[in-house]
Amino acid sequence: MLCADLHFHTCYSPDATNPPKTIVERLNNHPTIKAIAITDHNTFEGYRKTAELAKAYPDILIIPGVEISAEEGEIILLGISQLPPQPWTARNVIAYSKTNNALAIAPHPYRGYGLRELAAKLDLDAIETLNGITSPLQNKRAEELAKTRGLPGVAGSDSHFSHDPWNVYTEVRASLDVDEVLAAIKRGNVRVSLTERSIHF
Repeated sequence: MLCADLHFHTCYSPDATNPPKTIVERLNNHPTIKAIAITDHNTFEGYRKTAELAKAYPDILIIPGVEISAEEGEIILLGISQLPPQPWTARNVIAYSKTNNALAIAPHPYRGYGLRELAAKLDLDAIETLNGITSPLQNKRAEELAKTRGLPGVAGSDSHFSHDPWNVYTEVRASLDVDEVLAAIKRGNVRVSLTERSIHF
């Protein structure tokens, strides 16, 4: 079982300040979370920097990802390292994901920049049902959407700053291997979790 934070920003997102070096060191020392998906806004620079630094640590995993600002709302792509071609409509972004064997996830669907009701109609692979900076009510609505759609629910801290708590994660039945993690998510071999010191309580 692997504990992975599937929504994380570095200083390469315009609204975040997490330095890649700090992320890697903190991940290496974390007692529970050993994998992080770097999902900066519309760029892979933070992922590349973080993954390069992580090569020195064999017991952690950096998952390639990006949070695309599609016209209808944000979409996280995991397992990909190149941006989809424009225009970034939701359907175009998801189609690009499918073509490249990546995963398309609806982050915080009922918060700002979420896909909202459109998430019920798109060919998504998972729904983010536990987001670390989203209200419990909005997370609950996302959980209900995932159940209605029959899609896996995943979790991510949506961390932007160094002081953000690392207490929201996805339990994945996989080893420290990107392909295994993606396959497990797609099969639904996941469970969302949070620690006692969660900002939700």
